[in-house]
Amino acid sequence: MPNTATPGDLIKNGDNLMAVGDWTLANYQRLCRVITTNKANPQRLDLSGIGTLDTCGAEVLGRLVGAEQLEAVDHWAIELPASRRALLRTVGEAMNNMAGPAPAETHRLLHWLDDLGAHVVALCQQQIMLLGFIGQVLTGFATTAWRPSRWRITSVVAQLQQTGLNALPIVALLTFMVGAVVAFLGATVLTDFGATIYTVNLVAFAFLREFGVLLAAIMLAGRTASAFTAQIGSMKANEELDALSSIGLPPMELLVLPRVLAMIIALPILTFVGILCGLLGGALVCLVALDISLLQFATILSSEIGVTNYIVGIAKAPLFAFVVAVIGCLEGFKVSGSAQSVGEHTTSSVVQSIFMVILIDALAALFLMEMGW
Repeated sequence: MPNTATPGDLIKNGDNLMAVGDWTLANYQRLCRVITTNKANPQRLDLSGIGTLDTCGAEVLGRLVGAEQLEAVDHWAIELPASRRALLRTVGEAMNNMAGPAPAETHRLLHWLDDLGAHVVALCQQQIMLLGFIGQVLTGFATTAWRPSRWRITSVVAQLQQTGLNALPIVALLTFMVGAVVAFLGATVLTDFGATIYTVNLVAFAFLREFGVLLAAIMLAGRTASAFTAQIGSMKANEELDALSSIGLPPMELLVLPRVLAMIIALPILTFVGILCGLLGGALVCLVALDISLLQFATILSSEIGVTNYIVGIAKAPLFAFVVAVIGCLEGFKVSGSAQSVGEHTTSSVVQSIFMVILIDALAALFLMEMGW
């Protein structure tokens, strides 16, 4: 049968269908209406009457016979030229790839378990990456420790000012108020037992062993770890890290080591200040609410509270500082390059730092309790 003029159409010839006319983008709306009223069997569809055919017309034919049948056009439309069969086959493959396999019906519990497993895997990968980064930091310290010419003294001092000196007022204020709250709480509870004098012991044990270092570390996790992530992440987003590497300056030595070292120096100092301010806050509450003088407070503190409690608290400060600084720097290097990524990893660094500090503190408390220290 000779080709007919545009537009394209389907002509019935008994049980067979014949595609005629131009199956092109210009006739797309008409072709869509035509195929809605017909469902063709590829073995009974004749394509020899098509005039002009483009990818749009081939897609309509795929909807008519099915994407899988269109991909197998070489088996049922051998009368077509090879170039036209190649076009139809390519469009059928593309339609199959876009469709993809039908999602299987699964129970809601399976979805929850799948999400839980994905989070566990992500957490394990994150911890493995953290351990690897800790190894790189320790290697960097070991490499530069014996080479004074590579020490970044100016960077360490600048980071020490930002990390320690600038954080001193907020840490002092926070620990002072928490010390007052702990003393109020102890006075309220111990009054019922006639043991208000032990409020001094409560405040002293709490701040010497736990609250002094824990509050300072959490404050630095929220204040300094986020700053480390934002600074390094912004540099990565602006491709400044690539520029440093291209001129032979290792980012680990230039950016990470000074920040980690400054944090290790600053946190024990802040812990000491936090312990003093916490004890001062508790002493003032004892003076006002319990009529325990400052001299009596100091006497009980020196006679009944051993120095071991102070050593236990201050010894945890370098470990907390190292973990917080490493997490903050690592999250900065994980920034992908956009402003949204900087914000996400900054939030992640704060959450991870606080979680790790509390986790390590809990494990240390259990260990020290078993050891009797």
